[in-house]
Amino acid sequence: MMENKQLKSTKGILLAGGSGTRLYPLTLVSSKQLLPIYDKPMIYYPLTTLMLAGIRDIMIISTPQDIPQIKRLLGDGSDLGLRFEYCVQPKPDGIAQAFILAEEWLDQSPCVLVLGDNLIFAPHLSQLLQKASQRKSGATIFSYQVSDPERYGVVTFDENNKVTQIIEKPTNPPSNWAVTGLYFYDSKVTEYAKCIKPSDRGEYEITDLNQIYLENDDLHVERLGRGCAWLDAGVPASLMQASNFVQMIQARQGILVGSPAEVAYHRGFIDAEQLRKIAKKLLKTDLGRMLMDVANEGLGEKK
Repeated sequence: MMENKQLKSTKGILLAGGSGTRLYPLTLVSSKQLLPIYDKPMIYYPLTTLMLAGIRDIMIISTPQDIPQIKRLLGDGSDLGLRFEYCVQPKPDGIAQAFILAEEWLDQSPCVLVLGDNLIFAPHLSQLLQKASQRKSGATIFSYQVSDPERYGVVTFDENNKVTQIIEKPTNPPSNWAVTGLYFYDSKVTEYAKCIKPSDRGEYEITDLNQIYLENDDLHVERLGRGCAWLDAGVPASLMQASNFVQMIQARQGILVGSPAEVAYHRGFIDAEQLRKIAKKLLKTDLGRMLMDVANEGLGEKK
């Protein structure tokens, strides 16, 4: 039985819940994760992060009112070579609650959780993600230097770059290394999540879950340094910054950022013909034309 557990593939959880109050009035009529970041819905960006980690089984967790909208956009994932499951989070009781909601579906598989409003960009992101995914035990989180660490969970390091503490939204932050909304966990995560008690905010805090791994000396932290960008598009200013960033990269470098179809093709989840079919539906847009160029290059290689 133990051997079967070790063979289970990593699953992904995309947490797209919350009330989006920091983006009111925009989110009074739309899910935050369906707002645009330049030419794509916000949810595309965390979805591609999971895909770059090689994950194909993904559970999308959201509110009762937003699940139908998200399902209308993403479907069952088959056109991308993926398998989507949908789960309702009745009310926003904290990030760590996702593992309890997904317990039966996870079935003791290792998993990756990404927040629906996070955009991570780095030339070597795929290698970083796969390195984290290959760890046999423990948890791996990612940190990034910010100017406003009091908004986030914060980690500190000793002189040997080992994590010494992790604190949720500290009034006086001991460092400016914020924890991003991307978390890799082993098969113990649901068991640990059940041990967490609601915080003063009434939420099951992801920091408390990470603290359990830290106390067990099983928490790994990867720092996103120069050349990396992490954007939490949860407030109007960061939403605009994220859009400007994506537009600049795509216009100047001619590469797509946050396109599930392109990532699915390059990861081998779909072939050039399947990508071409997706691109045809978008040909009146720059996104569609860029996807068609990628598909045509693939068809040329096949010939």
